[in-house]
Amino acid sequence: MFTPRRKTMTIGALLGAALLAAPVAAHATATPAAAPAAASPAAAAATGLDDPAKKDIAMQIVSSAENSSLDWKAQYKYIEDIRDGRGYTAGIIGFCSGTGDMLDLVEYYTQVKPGNVLAKYLPALRKVNGGDSHAGLDPNFTKDWAKAATDAEFKKAQDHERDRVYFNPAVGQGKSDGVGTLGQFIYYDAIVMHGDGSDSTSFRNIRKRALTKAKPPAQGGNETTWLNAFLDARVWAMKQEEAHSDTSRVDTAQRVFLKKGNLNLNTPLDWKVYGDSFHIG
Repeated sequence: MFTPRRKTMTIGALLGAALLAAPVAAHATATPAAAPAAASPAAAAATGLDDPAKKDIAMQIVSSAENSSLDWKAQYKYIEDIRDGRGYTAGIIGFCSGTGDMLDLVEYYTQVKPGNVLAKYLPALRKVNGGDSHAGLDPNFTKDWAKAATDAEFKKAQDHERDRVYFNPAVGQGKSDGVGTLGQFIYYDAIVMHGDGSDSTSFRNIRKRALTKAKPPAQGGNETTWLNAFLDARVWAMKQEEAHSDTSRVDTAQRVFLKKGNLNLNTPLDWKVYGDSFHIG
């Protein structure tokens, strides 16, 4: 069962996320870590949260908050309307029919597998984007989503869109700011919940708010001080909406790791979300 998600990922916001990713990629090619010609692309890329083992940990922690479970791979088939004004919420990252990212996902899936079971819903998904309507989706969309989730290509499509819109921009910005694996995860969890639009509670504006209080390591700041400032700004953003009022995914999870100085997000990890305890050994 997902906890309510308040993403504001409209089409314009998705373009914003893509724009965020572009300068980050350029920066990454200029960092000393990427400079040695002998370094393989895989070795150069997997230096933080994008290390496969760390990425899996990140997915488990996010799933603990979004699904009350560490089994994030069981969520490809998930779909329901959680009555947050964003229509259907579905899949491993909570793609929403009202925020544009579900539309992008189905469009991408249809590119790689034309004639799939969800392709026929594209006109309806375009019409309901931006609201909570189910027009043209009911009564069989949820059944067809679950059916599509048995297809390996659909799972790959969900992974692709998660990385393109959320994971890669967050990790890239984290590396640009000079923060380690924990900091990159903190960014990722923020962009998953808030998206990266132009509104005051979006990821980029949470970061801007934090910049009024501290500087990231890349600008000469202390990493722990910076991440605390970012989390303060994140909590402020969460509290702007009543459904966000429980900030335990920050207070009893991310701040626990930060207070312990676990900037590399090393296991074992113990945390709580919404009162539930979780452990990764």
